[in-house]
Amino acid sequence: MSQAREMNNGLDWTIKMVDGTSEALVPHEGRLMKAWNYLVGLLSQFVLNIRRFLQKAWNLGADDPRKVIHCLKVGTALSVVSLFFYMRPLYEGVGKNAMWAVMTVVVVFENTVGATISKSFNRICGTFLAGFLGVGVNWVADQSGEKFEPFIIGASLFLLASAATFSRFIPSVKARFDYGAMIFILTFSLVSVSGYRVEELFALAHSRISTIIIGTSLCIIVSMLVCPIWAGTNLHNLIIRNMDKLSCSLEGCVIECFDGSTEDGKNEPVKNLQGYKCVLASKAAEETMANFARWEPAHGHFNFRHPWKQYLKVGASIRSCAYCVEALYGCVYSETQAPESIKSHLSTTCLRVSSKSSNVIRELAKAIKATRKSSMIDFVVGEMDDAVKDLQSCLTDLPNLLLPLPIPEVSGIESEKAERSAASLATTPLLDVVPLVTLASLLIEVAGRIKGVVDEVEGLADMAEFEPAVQEKLKHNQPMNEIALQKQNEEGKHKDLERV
Repeated sequence: MSQAREMNNGLDWTIKMVDGTSEALVPHEGRLMKAWNYLVGLLSQFVLNIRRFLQKAWNLGADDPRKVIHCLKVGTALSVVSLFFYMRPLYEGVGKNAMWAVMTVVVVFENTVGATISKSFNRICGTFLAGFLGVGVNWVADQSGEKFEPFIIGASLFLLASAATFSRFIPSVKARFDYGAMIFILTFSLVSVSGYRVEELFALAHSRISTIIIGTSLCIIVSMLVCPIWAGTNLHNLIIRNMDKLSCSLEGCVIECFDGSTEDGKNEPVKNLQGYKCVLASKAAEETMANFARWEPAHGHFNFRHPWKQYLKVGASIRSCAYCVEALYGCVYSETQAPESIKSHLSTTCLRVSSKSSNVIRELAKAIKATRKSSMIDFVVGEMDDAVKDLQSCLTDLPNLLLPLPIPEVSGIESEKAERSAASLATTPLLDVVPLVTLASLLIEVAGRIKGVVDEVEGLADMAEFEPAVQEKLKHNQPMNEIALQKQNEEGKHKDLERV
C-alpha cells in the first residue's frame, strides 16, 4: 500500500509495510546523482592534491637546482651500469653478479662528492677484507675436516661479527668507517655461510668484488665530472651564512630593544633576526660536512689537506656567541621593563657595541668568503673594544641614577624609618633595571666571545694559507691605518674636551 505526503514544498513517497512500519522511497535518479557528485568530489580532491604536490616539488627544485642535478646523475649512473645486462659481452664477463654493481650504485651514490667517495671506499675495503677473511676461514675449516667445519665457521662468524659491531660504537670509527663495518659484517656472513654449501667460493668472491669496484668507480667518476657538489664548499658556505645570520640577529636584537623598531622602520620584528637559531642547530651538519670533506680531492680554493677540522672550531666559537644572543632576546622580551631615563642612558652605548660587534663578524665572514686575510680586522676589533669600554663606564655610572636623595642626620626611631624608606626607594627601580643591565652585560660577554671567533678565523687563515691582506683604501686613496690613526686622535680630543 502506498501513499503520498507533501513535506517542505515537495512530495515524500513512503511505503507502509505489513507490520505497520513505513519506508521512504528514493527515486533511482536521485541515487545516481548522489553517487556522481561523490565521485566528482573525490576526483577533484585527488587532482587538487596532485597539483599541490607538484607545486611543492617545483618549488623545491627551484630553490636548490642541485637536487634536480643529483637525481639526473643517479639516473645516468644506473643507466650506464645496466649495460652489463643489456650487452652480452659485458654480461658474460661478470655473469649474474652484475646485479651487485647495480646495488652498489643505488646504495653508494650520495649528494656530495665526499660522501660518495667515503661510502665507496668503505664498501670496497669492507667487501675486500670480509671476502679475504671469509675465503681464509672456509679454507681452514675445510682442512679441519667435515666434523669440525661448521664449528669453525660458526665461531669465526660470532667473533668477527661481534668485534665489528663493537667497533661501530667507537666514536672515531663510527665517524668515518661505520658503513664499512656494516658492509664487512654483511659480506663476511654471506661468504662464510654460503661457502659451506657453494663450490668455487674464491671465484664467487672475486666476481662480487669486481662488480662492486665497477659500481663504485662509476659513481665516483659521475659524481666528480658531472656538476660536482663538494661537501667542503658546502661547509665553507655554511660557516659564512651562520656568521651573517649571527650579525643580523645581534644588531637587530639591540635595535628592537631600544628603538622598538627594526632597520626598515617597521614595528614588526624581522624574520631574519631569529637567524641565531639556525646557528645553534648547525652543529650536526657541520660535523657531517667536515667528515665528508676530508675524502675530497683538491678543488677550487681547497687543497686535499685543507684544515676542515678548523672549520668546526670556528663553528663552535660562533655558536658560543649565538647562545649569548639567545639570552639577549630573553632580556628584550622580558615582562619587566626599565624606565625610559635608564634606557636613554644606556641606549647609545649598547647600540654602538652591537653595531661594532656585528661589523667584526661581517668582516670575518668577508675574509673567509674571499679566502684572504683581512686588513681591517684589527681596526674593527679596536672599535669594538672602545665601544665596550664606554659601555662599562656607563654601567659604572648607573648606580648614581638609582640612589635616592641623601638622608638627613637624625637619631633614634626617625633614623631607622628614613633608612627603610630610602631602601624602598632604591629597591623598586633596581628590580626594573635588572633585565637592561643583564642585556648590557651580555653585550660585553658577546664582544669577548667574538674575540675568540677572531682567533679561530686567524688560525684558519694561517693553516689554510689564505692570500695576504690587501691594503684597502677609500675614495681619496687614504690608507686605512692613517684613517684609524686620525680617528683615534679625534676621539682623544673629544674625550679631553669632555673632561674639561
